[in-house]
Amino acid sequence: MSQPADLDSLVDSSPGAPRHGFQGDRGKMPDVRHAPLGLSIALSREAGSRGASIARRVGRQLGWQVYDQELLEYMSQDAGAREGLVESLPAACMGWIERRSETLEQTCGLDKHSPAYPLAQTMLALAAQGEAVLIGRGAGCVLPRASTLNVRIIAALPDRIAYMSQWLRLTKAEATDRVISRDERRAEFLRTHFGRSPSEVHQYELLLNSGELGEENCAELIARAARLRWETALGNG
Repeated sequence: MSQPADLDSLVDSSPGAPRHGFQGDRGKMPDVRHAPLGLSIALSREAGSRGASIARRVGRQLGWQVYDQELLEYMSQDAGAREGLVESLPAACMGWIERRSETLEQTCGLDKHSPAYPLAQTMLALAAQGEAVLIGRGAGCVLPRASTLNVRIIAALPDRIAYMSQWLRLTKAEATDRVISRDERRAEFLRTHFGRSPSEVHQYELLLNSGELGEENCAELIARAARLRWETALGNG
């Protein structure tokens, strides 16, 4: 069996994982006056730092949906999936998406003609519903900080190379090239569409070293931070 093309873009295969726009049995959204309806987690990661695995652990702990890079890209390119996201959103959420879209256009020129516009709209629709973990694709740049926990997963380069080599059965040289090239592509994506660099640490609430802490501890810290972040937001609302 061939290995997956993108280690950090695996779709969660656990029961109930969202696939191709399916978001579980959420039922009809209430007609609320405030948006978003809950907190979201935007998880950025260095290649080979096990960010996707940690995100899935967080999703299981919180009972939230996890959207990896592959799923986000699919949903943003499928008109039916995008329509399904917004059709049951209350008016407050639609207004929230519109206001955030205007802000993104003003701050980084992300308008309807931008290649990343459909992706940004997809992420905003998911975030409007809340209780979502979004992996990569500039989610931390698209979503407002007030309702988002921004997390960056890192690890020492030798650890990431070793992990990539073991998972994809690559030589050390091949794994090194893969890690470096993925980091460069991700950094270029952020620079091109949002004028940001993943190395700007102040954009994150949590910066976790998975090589030192391990997947389980990283997931536990993120889940705890998410609960505290939303409780604080509700207390200030």
